[in-house]
Amino acid sequence: MRILPLLVLLSLVSACSDTPQETKTKEPAKPPELITGRQAFQRTFPSARAWAADCRPFLVRSLEIDEAKSDAGKAGAWEVTYVSAEKSQARVYTWSAVEEGNLHQGVFPRQPDAWRGPSGQQQPFDSAAVKIDTDAALQTAIEGSSAYLSKPGDKPQVMYLLEDTPRYPDPVWRVLWGATVGSAQNAVTVDASTGKLLQRGS
Repeated sequence: MRILPLLVLLSLVSACSDTPQETKTKEPAKPPELITGRQAFQRTFPSARAWAADCRPFLVRSLEIDEAKSDAGKAGAWEVTYVSAEKSQARVYTWSAVEEGNLHQGVFPRQPDAWRGPSGQQQPFDSAAVKIDTDAALQTAIEGSSAYLSKPGDKPQVMYLLEDTPRYPDPVWRVLWGATVGSAQNAVTVDASTGKLLQRGS
């Protein structure tokens, strides 16, 4: 009499063991986010405005990081410097897609520094004057760099610098094939208000 229930139990256990287990597929890791120069300004500005209501952008530059190299006018890390006349201070805000070195993911403020007004060529500018973004500036720079780009050999990562100096009437984007203006293999200057090519590359 006890044999029948035992057989039923064994058959149920066997059926359960034969059921294929579901294998969870791992989602592929998303590549780090790349953003344009204007997007970097837009993401850092609310924090800068909370620090100083009168803050104005002074310098915007892309940063070279290994995990998120620049592409198509975008970069994986940016540094935006704001200045405040009321506080007599300058403050750097960074935005990074990843944690790397001394860069923190997202928007991160550094400690303010004393600022007594422009002491060199660079001066604060009105953000409304920046109508051209880095993706468009890159296309203009490529058109003005045919001689350089036609040369054989690998080209360095493209970097971007936004500044305002007395040399030009509007803020300008400097599109650099290299880490700095001084060390770049090729540098092109584009008017950030009109998109006009101001200085061709080599």
